[in-house]
Amino acid sequence: MKKYLFLGLMSSVVFFNSCSSNDDNDGTNTPSEPKVLLSKITTVYYDNPSQPQTSTQTLEYNSQGELIKTLSASGTSTFEYSNGKPVKINYYNTNQTLEYYSAFTYNGDQLVNVKAIYTNPDYNRTITYNYNNSGQVISSTLCQSPDCSNPIVDTYAYNGNNISSETSEGGFSFNTKTVFSYDDKLNPYTNINKYLRITMRGAYVLSKNNYLTEKISFKNNGAWEQTQTRTSTIQYNSYGLPVQVISKEANGSLSAQYNYEYITQ
Repeated sequence: MKKYLFLGLMSSVVFFNSCSSNDDNDGTNTPSEPKVLLSKITTVYYDNPSQPQTSTQTLEYNSQGELIKTLSASGTSTFEYSNGKPVKINYYNTNQTLEYYSAFTYNGDQLVNVKAIYTNPDYNRTITYNYNNSGQVISSTLCQSPDCSNPIVDTYAYNGNNISSETSEGGFSFNTKTVFSYDDKLNPYTNINKYLRITMRGAYVLSKNNYLTEKISFKNNGAWEQTQTRTSTIQYNSYGLPVQVISKEANGSLSAQYNYEYITQ
């Protein structure tokens, strides 16, 4: 499971550092069913096993089940909507000073791009989305400069409603490719607005289910070379949603632990 989700939905990350509109569940339930909403994420990273790092984020909703605020150690994000579509997210630091905001652009019911707007326009960034004929996000391009000279491009291949492989190339990051396998349960982000899930960037929220294995490759002389495998063990609640995910490396060492809490409406 990736250690970055953005738009304030994971406490260790901000916009563009780092789901899909494709699946049948678009964040709504029938009136007779309770809506189960993700309310807290606690993540422990074991990059340094002797000093694991813990991050916590809480999520707040309005009476319509729309995400309206996230809070973490790094600050607060607030969400604005128009006719069920997010149109703006405001990002505040720990002093409650607005650092920047993100603006959403649509073409009909399809999210086209999201722009991060700063007081200093040199910091502005844009991420643009491309879709297949089924409405699934097949790529996103992150431009971190006005001329988009060093874009980061994420590309997705699907098996049904799940991403089977995710490739990230460009920018100043390592080129990576990850191949996934999945369970048959809904993931924790299922009832979050579908457009916000698109902006979260990554297979875990773009896919319908929870992945069980990650086979990670890096480019070596232009060819992908698998160097890492992670396996996740998942505990579920009575709604079939994950409450704990423990990710381990191939040698059995801990990679990360994710704890999820929910509310119902």
